[in-house]
Amino acid sequence: MSGRSYGRLSSGDMTNAPNIFTELPSDLPEELFTKLLQAPGIRIERIVSQGHCSPDGFWYDQDQAEWVLVLKGAARIQFADRVLELRPGDFVNISAHQRHRVAWTTPDEPTIWLAVHYRYES
Repeated sequence: MSGRSYGRLSSGDMTNAPNIFTELPSDLPEELFTKLLQAPGIRIERIVSQGHCSPDGFWYDQDQAEWVLVLKGAARIQFADRVLELRPGDFVNISAHQRHRVAWTTPDEPTIWLAVHYRYES
């Protein structure tokens, strides 16, 4: 969505690496997107949802492909021809310009996604 809220994970210290499961907000009025890495042709982000879904009539149609893994919680992604349910460990590769939307995420706990946006060169 265009009004993305970007957070930031602390960079850790000499003895502790950053952890994808930490620094989760207690109040989550909108999905939280945290860039973990960005380089030419690739962006990796953590997405935290809790009861969030795409607005009615909204469909993502992205210029880059997106590989998404659910680490915690559950979600449903809707495509033109199906709805895919994702639970921890489930992943999906979404081609560039493959229209999709988030139909549902668990309302009673955070859904934590790992999303890898990348350019596919054939």
